[in-house]
Amino acid sequence: MNSNSSLQDRKSFFKTLGFLGVSTLLSKKLNAFSALDHNNVTLIPAGDSHKPLRIAHLTDIHVFPGKVPEYGMAKVLEEVNNNNQKIDFIINGGDAILNKCSISKSIIKQQWNTFNNIFENQNSLECYHCIGNHDLYSFAIPDNNHLESKKWALDEYKMAKPYYSFNKKGWKFIVLDSIHGRSSVPGYYGKLDEEQFNWLETELRITPSDTFICIVSHIPILAICTIFDGNNHSNKLWSVPDNCLHADATALTKLFYKYKNIKVCLSGHIHLIDHVNYQGIDYYCNGAVSGSWWNGSYNDCDPAYAIMNFYNDGSCKRELNYYSWSK
Repeated sequence: MNSNSSLQDRKSFFKTLGFLGVSTLLSKKLNAFSALDHNNVTLIPAGDSHKPLRIAHLTDIHVFPGKVPEYGMAKVLEEVNNNNQKIDFIINGGDAILNKCSISKSIIKQQWNTFNNIFENQNSLECYHCIGNHDLYSFAIPDNNHLESKKWALDEYKMAKPYYSFNKKGWKFIVLDSIHGRSSVPGYYGKLDEEQFNWLETELRITPSDTFICIVSHIPILAICTIFDGNNHSNKLWSVPDNCLHADATALTKLFYKYKNIKVCLSGHIHLIDHVNYQGIDYYCNGAVSGSWWNGSYNDCDPAYAIMNFYNDGSCKRELNYYSWSK
């Protein structure tokens, strides 16, 4: 990323987008992606004797009506659906739509229609959704619970609840709702409310010890890349905002320590890519399908999605997939 095309950090993102028209954004897009031509950087090792459960983790798609975002989302779904090693299902990590906090409900509805139409036409795989902050109308405006906007997102995703669990091939997947409302700006941060935390404790307790667990959240529970997302170093100190990392991370990691069958945590939100192992749990932050909100790379991380391979011994391996969009 050169100095002429440097990207704004997250703290100025909403302000900047408020002044940029969609046409201005789109005018840069095809050039921004013309140089991207990566192959998978990690492959399934040939020595693995058991066929893994393979899931595609697509997060931060941020689609809206427009040539590049529509084509890019369709391209990713085409790749996932036609992968030469069959994908079992998709996890959408949240932030399906762009949703600036200053736009109208009618525009938000157009974005949801775009997302749902592309998904219906380009995808034949089972999909499980995780709520992201951009999925909620007026998410940045102070609101203690966002009940109305969260219900709208659940309706679009056809979800009964914002958190839930399911089992696949010896693994249990627990999908959390990271988005907790508050009465100050920004109007959300990463946290589980008391009801959801109690539910999670129960889910972990009733899961057999020989069933491995993957936990999915939109906002990372633990990620090193959060310190590089914005100007987080001053006065000799690093600081990470609680809308970039779960404010209850200490309580969650203490809870996780009790259950040795928790093996993997997946997240998005930061648009950056990392892998942290803490107390035996692999935490993967898997970048963004949209990169810098459909305007190239974000802090040197190109647009990407992950294919996660879950094995019957409790191990997991990630394939990062970068792609170019040239017709």
